[in-house]
Amino acid sequence: MCAKKGENLRKLTREEWEEAWQKHWKKAHLDYELPVVSSEEHEFLSEHRTVEKEKERLDRITKEFEMGFTKLCELGPAVTIFGSARFKPGDPYYELSRETGSAFAKAGFAVLTGGGPGAMEAANRGAKEAGGTTYGLNIILPKEQQPNPYVNESFEFKYFFVRKVMLVKYSCAFIVMPGGLGTLDELFEAVTLIQCHKVGPFPVILVGEKFWKGLRDFVGFMASEGVFSPEEIGFSKIVETPEEAIDMVLSSLPTDFKNSLKSL
Repeated sequence: MCAKKGENLRKLTREEWEEAWQKHWKKAHLDYELPVVSSEEHEFLSEHRTVEKEKERLDRITKEFEMGFTKLCELGPAVTIFGSARFKPGDPYYELSRETGSAFAKAGFAVLTGGGPGAMEAANRGAKEAGGTTYGLNIILPKEQQPNPYVNESFEFKYFFVRKVMLVKYSCAFIVMPGGLGTLDELFEAVTLIQCHKVGPFPVILVGEKFWKGLRDFVGFMASEGVFSPEEIGFSKIVETPEEAIDMVLSSLPTDFKNSLKSL
């Protein structure tokens, strides 16, 4: 189970960290790239960038934004739940995400996720089992990210940045389950937008005290080094249960907005 795996890990030395990275990626160049035929990123980096090709690329990006805006523009009060794609049913963090999706659906929120497996699947599954509205905003990847079946509808994106705009734009809170680099990317994108007053401020809630303690400690260290002030950090609240997360979200919402929620 994932909670027990961490108990057997020890801290890596700098040399062990670098060696592990080198062993993993040394021969992996062709494996981790997207297929050449369907990769926008490969075309962008390898082709000669004429004005005509850049306009074609801009048109594809614009159409992807239009698709997202059209599909989600009438969405009611929603939360986005981020989390790892790697947890399996029965893992503690999978079940915690499932409970979280269910709890927010019962509270009257639509639940958005990245649409893939793991914690995303679990959140969609919990929301659907509770009778709520739930959508998956899936990203096209060479492996790991396949749409899960627990959604009212799944929308496919080629561009990470377009997908993240949709996940942030249509939510009134961001719930972050345990996750890896993709989850951290989404977390820090959200809090950077909040820090710079581009969105919100909205609640950004990390679920799982044990998992997120190290990040909180590191962020505290960063603040002590003067790279930002403590009050700028939008994810200082770490909770253990979905109920705590819901209470925090509800306490942050205007009264008329809370009245628009229709609890299941």
